[in-house]
Amino acid sequence: MHSGEWSVELIHSWLAAVKDPEIPVLNIHDLGVLRSIEMLDAETVRITITPTYSGCPAMNTIANDVRRLLKSKGIPKVEVLESLQPPWTTDCLSPQAHAKLEAFGIAPPQTGSPDKTALFSEAVTVPCPQCKSRNTQLISQFGSTACKALYRCSDCHEPFDYFKCLR
Repeated sequence: MHSGEWSVELIHSWLAAVKDPEIPVLNIHDLGVLRSIEMLDAETVRITITPTYSGCPAMNTIANDVRRLLKSKGIPKVEVLESLQPPWTTDCLSPQAHAKLEAFGIAPPQTGSPDKTALFSEAVTVPCPQCKSRNTQLISQFGSTACKALYRCSDCHEPFDYFKCLR
């Protein structure tokens, strides 16, 4: 494939293969970290990504995966930029991401969740992704990654991660 055959739409479709290394059921589209695709010239593509939080260790892996994938498709020069503006929030997650998280056993963020003000407001009710019970309790503000909290279902007794709501 030659440079004249690349399009933003085609590159966008290829990038659906780039997964989040911490939550491999989500790709960078689902996660909402892919911000832009620019064709700079006949040989160069610039991809802009935004971390889910500042210092997210997955960003280096994602950037390397983007470069490797696009170079394998014949694009000779791939620039990957990380941008903090606009900041990522859980509103960036696609509706498909919510369904994929739940099917994977991770409770998706609850709309309107007061997670950032947990000390000053009522705790969010997080349904169990296994049995759908709302009888759950927070075990730890930090789960398997910093963007998740650890919960346990009081009905089926299964522990599960909750993808914390950030706005």
